Amino acid sequence: MKASEIRDLGSVEIQQKVADMKETLFNLRFQHEIGQLENPKKITQTKKDIARLNTILNEKLKPSKEN
Repeated sequence: MKASEIRDLGSVEIQQKVADMKETLFNLRFQHEIGQLENPKKITQTKKDIARLNTILNEKLKPSKEN
């Protein structure tokens, strides 16, 4: 996912996406361990997507500092 796409979502939707991506990551790791995962780079990409989602979620929840 691109950051611009994530910024268009609401906080609740982002939290739901994070939960879905964590479940996907668990399944990918399981498939990798039993040798059924064709592309191991999907694990890395999923981790990056989770981090991107969490970063933008924190930006939305953090109160802006205005002088």
